[in-house]
Amino acid sequence: MDLRHTMKGRRTMAAVAITTGLLLTVSGCGGGDGDDKPTATASSTSSGPGGGDDGKQESPSASPDQVLAEVKGDDVTLTIASAVRDGGGFVTVSGKVTNTGSQFWIASNWRGDERELSRNGASLAGAALVDSKGKKKYLVLRDTQGRCLCTKFDGGGVDVGKSADWFAQFPAPPADTTSVDFQVGSMPPASIEISEG
Repeated sequence: MDLRHTMKGRRTMAAVAITTGLLLTVSGCGGGDGDDKPTATASSTSSGPGGGDDGKQESPSASPDQVLAEVKGDDVTLTIASAVRDGGGFVTVSGKVTNTGSQFWIASNWRGDERELSRNGASLAGAALVDSKGKKKYLVLRDTQGRCLCTKFDGGGVDVGKSADWFAQFPAPPADTTSVDFQVGSMPPASIEISEG
């Protein structure tokens, strides 16, 4: 009977040690040195588990008359209306994309090249903020299932002559960095100023 209790006690201690180790590993991945990405809980605009919404996400409110930057690509114009640093350690960039071409514009090359991003479809998952001063590139934040915290375009793009609002969330650069370049797909980079939220 002593042997059975001893073995049971050892198994319990081993399970406790493994669980503790896993918890420390998971919490250690959450941040600290600034290179890690905040989790999806920082945003209320991400889609729910399983992507149950229709793929449409609303962008944070921005004044429609305000324009921080505007760049033109092949058959599309990208306008950036705001770039706001929030207290949770992230930056929300939002604006509008307008189809200026003669056929339906598909946002396929905006989703990024990483395998993890392939489930995001036509979205801004491949967007990035580039901090030239700090020599760092910030990718769009993702939830634990690899979905970006960004707009996913209904139908895969934008109709001719139409516009669609968009947003994307990124880890925040250091507080003294106020100017960054926004990049997505084959669009030229757009220099923007980050405001405090």
